[in-house]
Amino acid sequence: MSSYFDPALIFYAVVFLAVVLLIEGIFIYWRDVKGPQSRVSKRMQLLAAGATNSEILASLRRDTSNASASLLPGLFRYFENRLSQAGMKTSVPRLLTIMGSTTVTVGVLFPILGGISGQIQSFAAYLLIVIFAVAIGVVLPIMYINVRATKRIKLFEAQFPTALDIFVRGLRAGYPVTSALELLVTEVPDPISSEFGLVVAEMNYGYNLRDALANLAHRVQTQDIQMFVVSVAIQSETGGSLADILQGLSQVIRDRASMVLKVRALASEGKMTGMMLSGLPIFAFIMTFAGTPSFYLDVVEDPWFLPAVIGVLTMYTCGILLMRKIVAIKV
Repeated sequence: MSSYFDPALIFYAVVFLAVVLLIEGIFIYWRDVKGPQSRVSKRMQLLAAGATNSEILASLRRDTSNASASLLPGLFRYFENRLSQAGMKTSVPRLLTIMGSTTVTVGVLFPILGGISGQIQSFAAYLLIVIFAVAIGVVLPIMYINVRATKRIKLFEAQFPTALDIFVRGLRAGYPVTSALELLVTEVPDPISSEFGLVVAEMNYGYNLRDALANLAHRVQTQDIQMFVVSVAIQSETGGSLADILQGLSQVIRDRASMVLKVRALASEGKMTGMMLSGLPIFAFIMTFAGTPSFYLDVVEDPWFLPAVIGVLTMYTCGILLMRKIVAIKV
């Protein structure tokens, strides 16, 4: 078998990366240009045929659901949600490009710079390099984004009852809804200020209150904000004092937050154990392989090595899923 730094192998790696980036660019073009144009064109056709607004909306929603069933749009949507929840300005294409480039760079350069290219002669050795590169280029960034997103959502939940009280006081003082929301932008720190700043901006650009708040609920995805959006939607349909409704909701959210803190305190040990058991194997593998590659490469030719690697990855994945299920306590 040719050595790891064989020019043909490097050429194939570069071609593979180029094809991936080409597919990514085609998808971005389709999503940003063809997708909206197609939906607008269909909307005009339905209007010309005499369809009602509800029929048009239902038709477009069905088309959107079917279009997003494939893996690539679903992957983009997942990263868009996590980046939004983490408050990061990096776009999804840029993130995927960085992760892909980092993975390829580590996979190609580490054996050369580490002086172990001569030991990469089997499929198991190649697989070990791929796992190492993916752990650095993909797994670590995803773990970082998830940690930031979780921390920011918890901060949002802690700030939300106070923000709701400020909003209610603004309504009772006679402010219109938009001005009362602007109080949250100026009086409450981030992430409340940035998220409700987007709500105000969307309303200024033509969104109604329900749609702007629905977008907020989609970005943040917490039960508290879901209850807030539902309360506003019901009030807009049935009437009544929005300030009184939100005042009662604020008390409910505070009581629920108190219960959530108690549950988190009881489950904190299990969550910390789960986090350590999830992250420690990855960090241990990265540090060991980066510092002493021979620790793995000396046994890579053993016939039991590859089955052992597959078994470890399978059990590790199952363990993570089970731990997430155990510590995910809903209140």
